[in-house]
Amino acid sequence: MGLGGCIILIAAGAILTFATDWNMKGVNLDLVGVIFMIVGLIGVATFSSIARRRRVVVPPTTPVVEEERHHPGGYSNGYGA
Repeated sequence: MGLGGCIILIAAGAILTFATDWNMKGVNLDLVGVIFMIVGLIGVATFSSIARRRRVVVPPTTPVVEEERHHPGGYSNGYGA
């Protein structure tokens, strides 16, 4: 679930909790809305902590040196072949 899904959960939970007055037998819509908002907030917190970890770039401690070796007689395995 991405950031958009978390925001949708928060919005749907707020709508169910604060903007509706429906009564369903056996279902407390206010509680369902609060649960949606809590799950959405947990998702936003998780998403932001993962995104923060991805942005951290640690420079390498030793520089990478690439060498080109030129063999005057072509490539050889050292045994005359």
